[in-house]
Amino acid sequence: LQKIIADPSHSKNTWLVSSCAAQSNALGRGHREYTMSNKMHIKLNVNGKDEEFLAEPRELLIYTLRERLNITGPHIGCETSHCGACTVTIDGKSVKSCTMFAAQASGKSVTTVEGIGGPDALHPLQEAFKEHHGLQCGYCTPGMIIRAQKLLEEIPNPSEEEIRFGMSGNICRCTGYQNIVKSIQAAAAEMNAAKEAAE
Repeated sequence: LQKIIADPSHSKNTWLVSSCAAQSNALGRGHREYTMSNKMHIKLNVNGKDEEFLAEPRELLIYTLRERLNITGPHIGCETSHCGACTVTIDGKSVKSCTMFAAQASGKSVTTVEGIGGPDALHPLQEAFKEHHGLQCGYCTPGMIIRAQKLLEEIPNPSEEEIRFGMSGNICRCTGYQNIVKSIQAAAAEMNAAKEAAE
């Protein structure tokens, strides 16, 4: 574009190209000014750690977690709230993080699968999913486990029907769900036994 504008032999095109370039630059500046001036100050507590940053109002929580904070347990699946791969716990409630803006979560406590246990100290649900083959490809598993944790808080000794209903917002394409149900039942039994022993 600069060559065309500078070259007198292209005088017929000079005004048009110059005008387009000017408009493009103006639009670019306007867009940058808009996004910068509208960034919001966000504060989150994620897995017990305080996080503070600026983000555009349109930034979804799932992208904040994965791309900004490098917390990659929650997965991006359908982006329509159907699959549950992005499930996290926010202030004690199961939330699909692809449906919430980071700004909406500001001031809240967010727990992902990384926050309930790690390789050196697995949560009973993580151990049960491993032992009872509650996963195959594993893509849905972080969302399944974090949702199951909340389910067991609400119903410590759920029936199979209660498990299937409570997990109905999380989709798995591999397992056929039976081993997921077994894993949750096994974790519930272990957690209840530990609670009784502690009492």
